[in-house]
Amino acid sequence: MTTTYTPTNRALRPGARELLNKVPEVTLWFWVIKILCTTVGESFADYINVNLGFGLVPTAIMFTVAFLAVLAAQMSARRYVPALYWLTVVVVSVTGTLYTDILTDQLGVPLWISTTVFSALLIAVFAVWWLRERTLSIHSITTTPRESFYWLTVLVTFALGTATGDWTLELTGWGPGTSVLLPLSLIAIVAALWKYGANPVLAFWIAYILTRPLGANIGDWLATPTSEKGLGLGTFGTSLVFLGAILATVVYLSVTKADVIERVGSTEDEPNDPTRERIALGAMVVVALATFGLLSWANAQPHQSALDEGPAPSCSGGSGSLDEQTAAANVTSNFPSAQVTDFKTITGDTLALVKKGDQAGAQARITDLETAWDNGQDSLSAKDCTTWTYVDGQIDQALTSVRASHPNPQTETGALQKLLTTLG
Repeated sequence: MTTTYTPTNRALRPGARELLNKVPEVTLWFWVIKILCTTVGESFADYINVNLGFGLVPTAIMFTVAFLAVLAAQMSARRYVPALYWLTVVVVSVTGTLYTDILTDQLGVPLWISTTVFSALLIAVFAVWWLRERTLSIHSITTTPRESFYWLTVLVTFALGTATGDWTLELTGWGPGTSVLLPLSLIAIVAALWKYGANPVLAFWIAYILTRPLGANIGDWLATPTSEKGLGLGTFGTSLVFLGAILATVVYLSVTKADVIERVGSTEDEPNDPTRERIALGAMVVVALATFGLLSWANAQPHQSALDEGPAPSCSGGSGSLDEQTAAANVTSNFPSAQVTDFKTITGDTLALVKKGDQAGAQARITDLETAWDNGQDSLSAKDCTTWTYVDGQIDQALTSVRASHPNPQTETGALQKLLTTLG
Protein backbone atom coordinates (compact mmCIF):
# COMPACT_ATOMS: atom_id res chain seq x y z
CA MET A 1 0.00 0.00 0.00
CA THR A 2 2.23 2.79 -1.30
CA THR A 3 1.01 6.38 -1.26
CA THR A 4 2.48 9.28 -3.17
CA TYR A 5 0.06 12.10 -2.41
CA THR A 6 0.79 14.85 0.11
CA PRO A 7 -1.92 16.46 2.22
CA THR A 8 -2.84 20.09 2.29
CA ASN A 9 -1.24 22.37 4.82
CA ARG A 10 -4.34 24.58 5.05
CA ALA A 11 -5.62 22.59 8.05
CA LEU A 12 -2.64 23.73 10.10
CA ARG A 13 -3.85 25.49 13.25
CA PRO A 14 -2.88 29.15 13.65
CA GLY A 15 0.32 29.56 15.58
CA ALA A 16 1.28 25.87 15.40
CA ARG A 17 4.99 25.18 15.11
CA GLU A 18 5.53 23.43 11.76
CA LEU A 19 8.16 20.71 11.52
CA LEU A 20 9.41 18.49 8.77
CA ASN A 21 7.15 15.45 8.46
CA LYS A 22 7.98 13.15 11.39
CA VAL A 23 6.82 9.85 9.86
CA PRO A 24 8.05 7.80 6.88
CA GLU A 25 6.48 7.60 3.47
CA VAL A 26 4.01 4.72 3.30
CA THR A 27 5.77 2.40 0.90
CA LEU A 28 6.19 -1.37 0.83
CA TRP A 29 9.15 -0.89 3.19
CA PHE A 30 6.83 0.73 5.72
CA TRP A 31 4.59 -2.33 5.89
CA VAL A 32 7.48 -4.80 5.94
CA ILE A 33 9.23 -3.15 8.87
CA LYS A 34 5.90 -2.51 10.66
CA ILE A 35 5.17 -6.26 10.67
CA LEU A 36 8.76 -7.00 11.74
CA CYS A 37 8.41 -4.59 14.67
CA THR A 38 5.09 -6.07 15.69
CA THR A 39 6.47 -9.61 15.62
CA VAL A 40 9.57 -8.84 17.64
CA GLY A 41 7.49 -6.82 20.07
CA GLU A 42 5.27 -9.81 20.79
CA SER A 43 8.08 -12.37 21.11
CA PHE A 44 10.44 -10.10 23.09
CA ALA A 45 7.70 -9.23 25.58
CA ASP A 46 6.99 -12.94 26.11
CA TYR A 47 10.69 -13.63 26.56
CA ILE A 48 11.12 -10.96 29.26
CA ASN A 49 7.80 -11.67 30.96
CA VAL A 50 7.97 -15.49 31.01
CA ASN A 51 11.46 -16.76 30.21
CA LEU A 52 13.31 -14.22 32.35
CA GLY A 53 10.58 -14.35 34.98
CA PHE A 54 9.96 -10.60 35.29
CA GLY A 55 6.20 -11.07 35.44
CA LEU A 56 3.49 -9.29 33.49
CA VAL A 57 3.00 -6.14 35.56
CA PRO A 58 6.72 -5.41 36.13
CA THR A 59 7.34 -5.93 32.41
CA ALA A 60 4.51 -3.51 31.58
CA ILE A 61 5.92 -0.90 33.96
CA MET A 62 9.40 -1.29 32.50
CA PHE A 63 8.17 -0.87 28.92
CA THR A 64 5.92 2.06 29.84
CA VAL A 65 8.97 3.89 31.18
CA ALA A 66 10.93 2.92 28.05
CA PHE A 67 8.06 4.10 25.84
CA LEU A 68 7.92 7.49 27.53
CA ALA A 69 11.69 7.87 27.15
CA VAL A 70 11.87 6.99 23.44
CA LEU A 71 8.70 8.97 22.73
CA ALA A 72 10.26 12.05 24.31
CA ALA A 73 13.29 11.60 22.07
CA GLN A 74 11.08 11.08 19.01
CA MET A 75 8.96 14.15 19.80
CA SER A 76 12.03 16.33 20.31
CA ALA A 77 13.49 15.44 16.91
CA ARG A 78 12.92 18.00 14.17
CA ARG A 79 12.64 15.48 11.35
CA TYR A 80 12.02 11.83 10.59
CA VAL A 81 14.93 9.67 11.83
CA PRO A 82 14.44 6.01 10.80
CA ALA A 83 16.24 4.42 13.79
CA LEU A 84 14.43 6.60 16.35
CA TYR A 85 11.02 6.29 14.71
CA TRP A 86 11.10 2.50 14.39
CA LEU A 87 12.52 2.05 17.89
CA THR A 88 9.46 3.94 19.13
CA VAL A 89 7.20 1.64 17.10
CA VAL A 90 8.84 -1.47 18.60
CA VAL A 91 8.47 -0.18 22.15
CA VAL A 92 4.88 1.02 21.67
CA SER A 93 4.06 -2.36 20.13
CA VAL A 94 5.20 -4.14 23.29
CA THR A 95 3.55 -1.58 25.58
CA GLY A 96 0.13 -1.70 23.91
CA THR A 97 0.23 -5.49 23.90
CA LEU A 98 1.07 -5.63 27.60
CA TYR A 99 -1.83 -3.33 28.50
CA THR A 100 -4.27 -5.73 26.85
CA ASP A 101 -2.57 -8.73 28.47
CA ILE A 102 -2.95 -7.13 31.90
CA LEU A 103 -6.67 -6.61 31.32
CA THR A 104 -7.07 -10.21 30.18
CA ASP A 105 -4.67 -12.16 32.38
CA GLN A 106 -4.52 -10.05 35.53
CA LEU A 107 -7.97 -8.49 35.73
CA GLY A 108 -9.95 -11.19 33.93
CA VAL A 109 -11.61 -8.79 31.47
CA PRO A 110 -13.19 -10.80 28.60
CA LEU A 111 -11.56 -10.18 25.25
CA TRP A 112 -14.81 -9.07 23.62
CA ILE A 113 -15.08 -6.29 26.21
CA SER A 114 -11.44 -5.25 25.67
CA THR A 115 -12.05 -5.19 21.92
CA THR A 116 -15.18 -3.06 22.35
CA VAL A 117 -13.54 -0.63 24.78
CA PHE A 118 -10.41 -0.13 22.66
CA SER A 119 -12.56 0.30 19.52
CA ALA A 120 -14.57 3.02 21.23
CA LEU A 121 -11.38 4.65 22.51
CA LEU A 122 -9.86 4.63 19.02
CA ILE A 123 -12.98 6.25 17.55
CA ALA A 124 -12.83 8.91 20.27
CA VAL A 125 -9.15 9.65 19.56
CA PHE A 126 -9.86 9.94 15.83
CA ALA A 127 -12.83 12.23 16.51
CA VAL A 128 -10.84 14.62 18.70
CA TRP A 129 -7.90 14.53 16.28
CA TRP A 130 -10.19 15.39 13.35
CA LEU A 131 -12.08 18.13 15.18
CA ARG A 132 -8.82 19.79 16.17
CA GLU A 133 -6.71 19.30 13.04
CA ARG A 134 -9.20 18.56 10.25
CA THR A 135 -6.99 15.77 8.95
CA LEU A 136 -6.10 12.22 9.98
CA SER A 137 -3.46 11.73 7.31
CA ILE A 138 -0.04 10.61 8.51
CA HIS A 139 1.43 12.72 5.71
CA SER A 140 0.57 15.81 7.76
CA ILE A 141 2.46 14.99 10.98
CA THR A 142 4.18 18.39 10.95
CA THR A 143 3.20 19.82 14.34
CA THR A 144 3.61 18.64 17.92
CA PRO A 145 -0.17 18.24 18.52
CA ARG A 146 -0.54 16.12 15.38
CA GLU A 147 2.40 13.96 16.37
CA SER A 148 0.89 13.52 19.85
CA PHE A 149 -2.40 12.37 18.33
CA TYR A 150 -0.51 10.07 15.99
CA TRP A 151 1.37 8.20 18.73
CA LEU A 152 -1.69 7.98 20.96
CA THR A 153 -3.54 6.44 18.02
CA VAL A 154 -0.70 4.00 17.39
CA LEU A 155 -0.71 2.92 21.05
CA VAL A 156 -4.47 2.29 20.97
CA THR A 157 -4.25 0.39 17.66
CA PHE A 158 -1.70 -1.99 19.16
CA ALA A 159 -3.88 -2.61 22.20
CA LEU A 160 -6.95 -3.07 19.98
CA GLY A 161 -5.08 -5.33 17.55
CA THR A 162 -3.93 -7.51 20.45
CA ALA A 163 -7.44 -7.84 21.88
CA THR A 164 -9.00 -8.50 18.47
CA GLY A 165 -6.35 -11.06 17.51
CA ASP A 166 -6.59 -12.94 20.81
CA TRP A 167 -10.38 -12.87 20.67
CA THR A 168 -10.23 -14.38 17.19
CA LEU A 169 -8.06 -17.22 18.48
CA GLU A 170 -10.40 -17.72 21.42
CA LEU A 171 -13.42 -17.95 19.10
CA THR A 172 -11.86 -20.21 16.49
CA GLY A 173 -9.27 -22.35 18.27
CA TRP A 174 -7.07 -22.05 15.18
CA GLY A 175 -3.44 -23.09 15.44
CA PRO A 176 -0.51 -20.65 15.04
CA GLY A 177 -0.02 -21.30 11.34
CA THR A 178 -3.68 -21.10 10.34
CA SER A 179 -4.21 -17.96 12.40
CA VAL A 180 -1.80 -16.04 10.14
CA LEU A 181 -4.08 -16.43 7.12
CA LEU A 182 -7.04 -14.32 8.25
CA PRO A 183 -5.26 -10.98 8.96
CA LEU A 184 -3.00 -11.55 5.95
CA SER A 185 -6.02 -12.03 3.67
CA LEU A 186 -7.81 -9.00 5.12
CA ILE A 187 -4.76 -6.79 4.61
CA ALA A 188 -4.52 -7.97 0.99
CA ILE A 189 -8.20 -7.12 0.44
CA VAL A 190 -7.79 -3.65 2.01
CA ALA A 191 -4.74 -3.02 -0.20
CA ALA A 192 -6.71 -4.03 -3.31
CA LEU A 193 -9.60 -1.76 -2.35
CA TRP A 194 -7.18 1.12 -1.69
CA LYS A 195 -5.73 0.58 -5.16
CA TYR A 196 -9.24 0.58 -6.59
CA GLY A 197 -10.12 3.91 -4.98
CA ALA A 198 -10.95 3.49 -1.29
CA ASN A 199 -10.38 6.39 1.06
CA PRO A 200 -6.60 6.24 1.64
CA VAL A 201 -6.70 7.37 5.28
CA LEU A 202 -9.38 4.79 6.18
CA ALA A 203 -7.54 2.04 4.31
CA PHE A 204 -4.26 2.93 6.00
CA TRP A 205 -5.59 2.76 9.55
CA ILE A 206 -7.52 -0.47 8.96
CA ALA A 207 -4.39 -2.10 7.57
CA TYR A 208 -2.34 -0.65 10.42
CA ILE A 209 -4.61 -2.31 13.00
CA LEU A 210 -4.56 -5.63 11.13
CA THR A 211 -0.75 -5.78 11.08
CA ARG A 212 -0.82 -6.23 14.87
CA PRO A 213 -2.58 -9.64 14.90
CA LEU A 214 -0.65 -10.63 11.77
CA GLY A 215 2.74 -9.90 13.32
CA ALA A 216 1.78 -11.51 16.63
CA ASN A 217 0.51 -14.65 14.90
CA ILE A 218 3.70 -14.89 12.85
CA GLY A 219 5.72 -14.56 16.06
CA ASP A 220 3.67 -17.25 17.80
CA TRP A 221 4.00 -19.55 14.79
CA LEU A 222 7.78 -19.19 14.77
CA ALA A 223 8.15 -19.55 18.55
CA THR A 224 5.68 -22.40 19.09
CA PRO A 225 7.27 -25.86 19.49
CA THR A 226 7.17 -28.12 16.45
CA SER A 227 5.07 -30.58 18.44
CA GLU A 228 2.31 -27.95 18.39
CA LYS A 229 2.65 -27.23 14.65
CA GLY A 230 5.00 -24.28 15.10
CA LEU A 231 8.54 -23.78 13.81
CA GLY A 232 10.19 -24.16 17.23
CA LEU A 233 12.45 -21.09 17.21
CA GLY A 234 11.35 -20.05 20.70
CA THR A 235 10.71 -16.48 21.83
CA PHE A 236 14.40 -15.61 22.14
CA GLY A 237 15.30 -17.07 18.73
CA THR A 238 12.37 -15.32 17.07
CA SER A 239 13.33 -12.02 18.71
CA LEU A 240 16.92 -12.32 17.47
CA VAL A 241 15.89 -13.10 13.90
CA PHE A 242 13.47 -10.19 13.67
CA LEU A 243 15.70 -7.72 15.49
CA GLY A 244 18.38 -8.51 12.92
CA ALA A 245 15.91 -8.01 10.07
CA ILE A 246 14.74 -4.70 11.56
CA LEU A 247 18.31 -3.49 12.01
CA ALA A 248 19.19 -4.34 8.42
CA THR A 249 16.07 -2.61 7.09
CA VAL A 250 16.61 0.52 9.19
CA VAL A 251 20.24 0.76 8.02
CA TYR A 252 19.07 0.42 4.39
CA LEU A 253 16.43 3.13 4.81
CA SER A 254 18.86 5.43 6.62
CA VAL A 255 21.33 5.18 3.75
CA THR A 256 18.93 5.26 0.79
CA LYS A 257 16.28 7.55 2.35
CA ALA A 258 13.75 5.54 0.37
CA ASP A 259 11.01 6.33 2.88
CA VAL A 260 11.58 10.07 3.38
CA ILE A 261 8.71 12.36 2.36
CA GLU A 262 10.30 15.01 0.17
CA ARG A 263 7.46 17.52 0.12
CA VAL A 264 4.98 18.36 2.82
CA GLY A 265 1.84 20.40 2.44
CA SER A 266 2.69 21.75 -1.01
CA THR A 267 -0.41 20.54 -2.83
CA GLU A 268 -3.97 19.56 -2.14
CA ASP A 269 -4.80 15.88 -1.78
CA GLU A 270 -6.26 14.78 -5.06
CA PRO A 271 -9.76 13.54 -4.21
CA ASN A 272 -10.70 10.01 -5.21
CA ASP A 273 -13.55 9.26 -7.55
CA PRO A 274 -16.58 9.53 -5.18
CA THR A 275 -18.30 6.59 -6.87
CA ARG A 276 -15.28 4.33 -6.51
CA GLU A 277 -14.82 5.43 -2.90
CA ARG A 278 -18.43 4.54 -2.07
CA ILE A 279 -18.13 1.18 -3.81
CA ALA A 280 -14.90 0.42 -1.93
CA LEU A 281 -16.52 1.39 1.38
CA GLY A 282 -19.44 -0.92 0.61
CA ALA A 283 -17.00 -3.71 -0.18
CA MET A 284 -15.26 -3.17 3.17
CA VAL A 285 -18.62 -3.51 4.94
CA VAL A 286 -19.30 -6.74 3.06
CA VAL A 287 -15.87 -8.10 3.97
CA ALA A 288 -16.43 -7.15 7.62
CA LEU A 289 -19.77 -8.99 7.66
CA ALA A 290 -18.21 -12.01 5.92
CA THR A 291 -15.41 -12.06 8.49
CA PHE A 292 -17.97 -11.92 11.30
CA GLY A 293 -19.82 -14.82 9.68
CA LEU A 294 -16.60 -16.84 9.36
CA LEU A 295 -15.71 -16.29 13.01
CA SER A 296 -19.24 -17.18 14.10
CA TRP A 297 -19.12 -20.39 12.07
CA ALA A 298 -15.67 -21.31 13.44
CA ASN A 299 -16.82 -20.60 16.98
CA ALA A 300 -19.76 -23.01 16.50
CA GLN A 301 -17.44 -25.86 15.51
CA PRO A 302 -16.15 -28.25 18.20
CA HIS A 303 -12.75 -26.95 19.23
CA GLN A 304 -10.63 -25.88 22.15
CA SER A 305 -9.49 -22.28 22.26
CA ALA A 306 -5.89 -21.78 21.19
CA LEU A 307 -5.53 -19.63 24.31
CA ASP A 308 -6.55 -22.42 26.67
CA GLU A 309 -4.01 -24.54 28.47
CA GLY A 310 -4.78 -27.63 26.44
CA PRO A 311 -5.42 -31.12 27.76
CA ALA A 312 -2.95 -32.65 30.13
CA PRO A 313 -0.58 -35.13 28.49
CA SER A 314 -1.82 -38.69 28.48
CA CYS A 315 0.43 -40.95 30.54
CA SER A 316 0.24 -44.69 30.40
CA GLY A 317 -0.06 -45.45 34.13
CA GLY A 318 -1.25 -42.01 35.22
CA SER A 319 0.10 -40.38 38.36
CA GLY A 320 -1.98 -42.22 40.95
CA SER A 321 0.92 -44.50 41.87
CA LEU A 322 3.09 -41.56 42.97
CA ASP A 323 3.37 -40.28 46.50
CA GLU A 324 4.67 -36.83 47.40
CA GLN A 325 8.16 -38.05 48.31
CA THR A 326 8.58 -39.97 45.05
CA ALA A 327 7.22 -37.08 43.01
CA ALA A 328 9.65 -34.68 44.71
CA ALA A 329 12.56 -37.01 43.95
CA ASN A 330 11.46 -37.29 40.31
CA VAL A 331 11.19 -33.50 39.98
CA THR A 332 14.74 -33.09 41.26
CA SER A 333 16.22 -35.80 39.06
CA ASN A 334 14.18 -35.48 35.85
CA PHE A 335 13.30 -31.79 35.44
CA PRO A 336 15.82 -29.02 34.57
CA SER A 337 16.97 -27.34 37.77
CA ALA A 338 16.67 -23.83 36.32
CA GLN A 339 13.00 -24.30 35.52
CA VAL A 340 12.28 -25.93 38.88
CA THR A 341 14.01 -23.04 40.65
CA ASP A 342 11.84 -20.61 38.72
CA PHE A 343 8.68 -22.50 39.74
CA LYS A 344 9.78 -22.56 43.38
CA THR A 345 10.60 -18.85 43.39
CA ILE A 346 7.19 -17.88 42.01
CA THR A 347 5.39 -20.27 44.39
CA GLY A 348 7.36 -18.92 47.35
CA ASP A 349 6.59 -15.34 46.34
CA THR A 350 2.88 -16.18 46.09
CA LEU A 351 2.92 -17.84 49.51
CA ALA A 352 4.61 -14.80 51.05
CA LEU A 353 1.98 -12.49 49.55
CA VAL A 354 -0.83 -14.69 50.90
CA LYS A 355 0.70 -14.57 54.39
CA LYS A 356 0.94 -10.77 54.13
CA GLY A 357 -2.72 -10.57 53.19
CA ASP A 358 -1.96 -9.19 49.72
CA GLN A 359 -4.51 -11.25 47.80
CA ALA A 360 -4.34 -9.15 44.63
CA GLY A 361 -0.56 -9.49 44.56
CA ALA A 362 -0.82 -13.25 45.13
CA GLN A 363 -3.26 -13.63 42.26
CA ALA A 364 -1.01 -11.62 39.99
CA ARG A 365 2.10 -13.59 40.95
CA ILE A 366 0.52 -17.03 40.59
CA THR A 367 -0.42 -16.12 37.01
CA ASP A 368 3.33 -16.05 36.32
CA LEU A 369 3.52 -19.63 37.63
CA GLU A 370 0.67 -20.69 35.38
CA THR A 371 2.35 -19.11 32.34
CA ALA A 372 5.79 -20.58 33.08
CA TRP A 373 4.33 -24.04 33.74
CA ASP A 374 2.29 -24.01 30.53
CA ASN A 375 5.31 -22.89 28.50
CA GLY A 376 7.30 -25.82 29.86
CA GLN A 377 4.56 -28.38 29.31
CA ASP A 378 5.99 -30.02 26.20
CA SER A 379 9.57 -30.38 27.41
CA LEU A 380 8.71 -31.41 30.98
CA SER A 381 6.02 -33.92 30.10
CA ALA A 382 8.36 -35.47 27.55
CA LYS A 383 10.96 -36.04 30.28
CA ASP A 384 8.55 -37.54 32.84
CA CYS A 385 4.88 -37.42 31.95
CA THR A 386 3.71 -39.14 35.15
CA THR A 387 5.48 -36.66 37.43
CA TRP A 388 4.40 -33.76 35.24
CA THR A 389 0.76 -34.81 35.64
CA TYR A 390 1.18 -35.11 39.42
CA VAL A 391 2.68 -31.62 39.74
CA ASP A 392 0.13 -30.22 37.29
CA GLY A 393 -2.65 -31.36 39.62
CA GLN A 394 -1.00 -29.60 42.56
CA ILE A 395 -0.58 -26.41 40.53
CA ASP A 396 -4.26 -26.55 39.59
CA GLN A 397 -5.16 -26.79 43.29
CA ALA A 398 -2.95 -23.82 44.09
CA LEU A 399 -4.45 -21.76 41.25
CA THR A 400 -7.98 -22.62 42.33
CA SER A 401 -7.36 -21.72 45.96
CA VAL A 402 -5.67 -18.39 45.23
CA ARG A 403 -8.19 -17.36 42.58
CA ALA A 404 -11.28 -18.33 44.58
CA SER A 405 -13.97 -15.65 44.79
CA HIS A 406 -13.75 -15.92 48.59
CA PRO A 407 -10.21 -17.23 49.20
CA ASN A 408 -9.40 -19.05 52.41
CA PRO A 409 -5.85 -18.19 53.55
CA GLN A 410 -5.48 -21.55 55.26
CA THR A 411 -6.46 -23.44 52.10
CA GLU A 412 -4.17 -21.26 50.00
CA THR A 413 -1.24 -21.75 52.35
CA GLY A 414 -1.74 -25.51 52.44
CA ALA A 415 -1.88 -25.85 48.65
CA LEU A 416 1.16 -23.64 48.10
CA GLN A 417 3.26 -25.32 50.80
CA LYS A 418 2.39 -28.75 49.42
CA LEU A 419 3.47 -27.61 45.97
CA LEU A 420 6.73 -26.21 47.36
CA THR A 421 7.45 -29.53 49.04
CA THR A 422 6.95 -31.41 45.78
CA LEU A 423 9.18 -28.94 43.96
CA GLY A 424 11.96 -29.77 46.42
